[in-house]
Amino acid sequence: MQTIPPPAPSDEPAPREREVAAAFAADGLARVDGFWSAAETRGLAEEARRDQRRGTFRHAGVGRGASFRIRPEVRDDRVRWIDPARPGRREARYLAAMEALRRALNRELYLGLFGFEAHFACYPPGARYRTHLDRFAAASHRVVSSVLYLNEGWRPADGGALRLYLGEPDREPWRDVAPEGGRLVLFESGRFPHEVLPAERERWSLVGWFTTRA
Repeated sequence: MQTIPPPAPSDEPAPREREVAAAFAADGLARVDGFWSAAETRGLAEEARRDQRRGTFRHAGVGRGASFRIRPEVRDDRVRWIDPARPGRREARYLAAMEALRRALNRELYLGLFGFEAHFACYPPGARYRTHLDRFAAASHRVVSSVLYLNEGWRPADGGALRLYLGEPDREPWRDVAPEGGRLVLFESGRFPHEVLPAERERWSLVGWFTTRA
């Protein structure tokens, strides 16, 4: 996994689409530290928490369509999908950044990405999401997975890492990524089994998928 360091303090905190695409091209994984500024990350988290208080988050499930099921033994997060037709102010800026990144991935890697879908995810303390792939029969349009973390002051003792398996599921080798605020992770949706490990505190993220036409 290639890691892109945050920009120098004098730089504007803006997405670096070409650099991100090049890092992703190396092995289908990229970790981008400081992808989103601290202020914008905090604003997204505040919007998400406000909506949570309004009761707009729902228990996440597994599967899609007729196969959708609530299975807390597999995943126990709560989610709220972003409506691209009516995004919040900060959501709209994030969607614009993802659109720029989609164009860069297509330009550099010829992936044929057509759209982007995303939801906020909140994991209460102790919640997890067991090993899975993001691309499966009912979601074959997903090509590249993205996760932007919205957590301030995350410490190693807080847990909650994203564990990406580089070969067989639930076996070494793997790579753990701490959910530090402003960090973006990209990975191939159908290639890397992954799980979310339990955390000691509430864990927030903005999860998305770059998609092809269904």
